[in-house]
Amino acid sequence: MSNNRYGLIMAGGRGTRFWPRSRKRNAKQVLRFFGERTLIQQTVDRLKPVLPPENIWVITNELLQGEIRSQLPEIPKKQILAEPAQRNTAPCIGLAAQILHKMNPEAVLGVFPADHLILKESRFRNFVKAAYRAAEGNRVVVLGIQPRWAETGYGYIEFPKNVKAGATEALAVTSFREKPDARTAKRFVERGNFFWNAGMFFWRAELILDLMRKHQPKTATLLAGLPSFRSKSFKEELAEVYPLCEDISVDYAILEKAEEVSGIALDDIGWNDVGSWSAVYDLADKDQNGNASRGDLVAENSRGNYVDAAKTVALVGVHNLVVVDTPDALLVASREQAQDVSKLVKTLDQQKREDLL
Repeated sequence: MSNNRYGLIMAGGRGTRFWPRSRKRNAKQVLRFFGERTLIQQTVDRLKPVLPPENIWVITNELLQGEIRSQLPEIPKKQILAEPAQRNTAPCIGLAAQILHKMNPEAVLGVFPADHLILKESRFRNFVKAAYRAAEGNRVVVLGIQPRWAETGYGYIEFPKNVKAGATEALAVTSFREKPDARTAKRFVERGNFFWNAGMFFWRAELILDLMRKHQPKTATLLAGLPSFRSKSFKEELAEVYPLCEDISVDYAILEKAEEVSGIALDDIGWNDVGSWSAVYDLADKDQNGNASRGDLVAENSRGNYVDAAKTVALVGVHNLVVVDTPDALLVASREQAQDVSKLVKTLDQQKREDLL
């Protein structure tokens, strides 16, 4: 392991598709869906063979900071930061690069989501090591996930036509494509050189800052004016300048504008972004009727259901439902429309139902 290699775990999201279990103070990334470890704990677990915990940083929000520090005692508490305001991924990555570059001008940063599932961890780590090696050569490196179906909810990375999934060589990325319609997604998958953009990036901190100055000059200037992370005034000054940064993703802000981006086309690593209750159902163990549950379930003439409850749940004559019970709210949804749970949360936001958010 290189002492110049660092990992940034981005953990500031709300996970609204997982309401009512996911709330502002108890969001998706700190919840247990598979086994006894939460999603963010699993993220750190699979990185530890590649990065020492003292080289792992987490950026979250003020409501989750305490819980994440409690769940990740191996990471120094000061390295689990809270954003003063949500400003998307570009300012978040820029902030981490600014901090690390001042500490170590040779820092190479890998960026990882906090809430994805990767079942083939050893295979994944081989690609992570290859990405760090490529990034040490002053390259921007992205990881592409081999598509398993024509997904319209992900952006795509276009590789050269001769790309071979599973090779650890970093190739020049031809283009980034926004979330396509169904017809376009089908064409992407058939062509074989389009891979899902999983939001994992590798680059030298110095290169990130150079690209920020070029493509996001306002945000770069604001972050460059911050004192050293060890300064007593860092937190206070961050609270003043961070809300002024542009609210924009790193894909739009930098990656799609950068002149040269490299990518590694992954083969099967058992990746899933766990994007909805339907995804949890797909990954869960099921009975002979295709029912899955986290808790005690009794089912009669019922198929394809997912139940998450602390009490016994009985189902009679129902199919393809999601049932999630918490002390103050009960969700009953069609599994096929599980993505729309986030729309329900927007309605609760509009109604100012803070007791349920």
